[in-house]
Amino acid sequence: MTSPAASVIDRVGGLSDETLQVIEPLMLAREAERRYGEGVFGLYVISMTRELSDVLEPLLLMRWARASLPITPLFETLDDLQRAPHVLATLFEHPGYRQHLAAFGNHQTIMLGYSDSNKDCGYLTSSWALYEAQETIARACAEAGVTFTLFHGRGGSIARGGGPAARAILAQPAGLKYGRIRVTEQGEVLSTRYHDTDIAHRHLEQMTYGVLLAADEAQRARFEPPVAWRDMMTNLSAHSYGAYKVLVHENPDFLVFWRQATPIDEISLLKLGSRPAFRKPSNSVADLRAIPWVFSWMQSRFGFPGWFGLGTALQAALALGSSARATLSEMYREWMFFATLIDNAQQSLTKSDLSIAEQYLDLVTDGGLRERIWAILRNEHAAARAAILAITGQSELLDNEPMLQRSIHLRNPYVDPLNYVQAEMIRRLRANGTDPVLGVDDVRMLREVIELTINGVSSGLKNTG
Repeated sequence: MTSPAASVIDRVGGLSDETLQVIEPLMLAREAERRYGEGVFGLYVISMTRELSDVLEPLLLMRWARASLPITPLFETLDDLQRAPHVLATLFEHPGYRQHLAAFGNHQTIMLGYSDSNKDCGYLTSSWALYEAQETIARACAEAGVTFTLFHGRGGSIARGGGPAARAILAQPAGLKYGRIRVTEQGEVLSTRYHDTDIAHRHLEQMTYGVLLAADEAQRARFEPPVAWRDMMTNLSAHSYGAYKVLVHENPDFLVFWRQATPIDEISLLKLGSRPAFRKPSNSVADLRAIPWVFSWMQSRFGFPGWFGLGTALQAALALGSSARATLSEMYREWMFFATLIDNAQQSLTKSDLSIAEQYLDLVTDGGLRERIWAILRNEHAAARAAILAITGQSELLDNEPMLQRSIHLRNPYVDPLNYVQAEMIRRLRANGTDPVLGVDDVRMLREVIELTINGVSSGLKNTG
């Protein structure tokens, strides 16, 4: 017997395989809801939402398939985050979508991408863009009379929105007006936070505390930054993005350095995470998947996505004189967003180890390219460290978090040997290259050792993915 959904599609006419790949899961969702009840499939997330049509097209396909799922636009890149309120405003004005939204209580879930925004514009600029996007999204929803939930697409590493849960919530602007938040939990963070009942309970308790506090009107008023702080963040963001753009987007050698100085090729062969590393055959940062990007930098102990651009931005502000330095120190003391930004960067800088990263430099075949990029990374790392110490008044990074500082310093020496082994095994494997001298069994054993070291480094550092 032909299903009603199939009959509708037959009347539409011949559809491409690409269209059917979207339609058929919708038909399955409709059948599942018929059998097991509404809500069995949750949200329909639209990745890389950039235009009104990105939402209306799936809505049309849903109607063809006679399915109805709550649609969640996902804004990921810097440009997408800045365009989000306009896209939402036009979406809420569209009668077809407004009818769809009414079926779900006039409530909209909006997802924010931490990983791709970081890859697109760097740690500091991404953090500020996400902050501003939440404010403008909240206003767009309020003006349209729509209640909303912000869905934070966080990962485990600092570069992908990881870090202490309650502080991350309290560092956000007015996006918790309705006391709702949704987050993703990924990578080794799952076992770290939930493998033990008591730890899981404590973590969920902290998140609940953060949501309740941030949802309170009187408390939220305390988190509103003055204009001078906003202006400082805008200037910091511009300097940080300038440095990031020149190196990552405009330097054609940078991706060559990354592919050779990190285990990205070996990670791409693992049966986990986002694969392949590029969404399509390309040598463009835009087509690169964010999860393997961050994971590869963390594995080789550069930690690049968690701090690059921060040193340039903070040093430019400090160069303006004592008044700017006083403003930055005040922001760190009194603004949870800025304090979290700086403290998370402290963690990234401490977990990165450039002496270990140097072991991977020999994997870069072009000596001139290697030295040029390495000098930029080394100088930026030093600049970020020095600027943070100047702003916080600390003698060493993470002096404000002595237990975390001690934990990292005790744990890192046990992780370091795994990196030495990993770098050497990668060197041997890649040297086999086009003129192989190793047999199939030798190659298999090398890959097994590399996989073990990847797992060990990930477990040791705690938040690499």
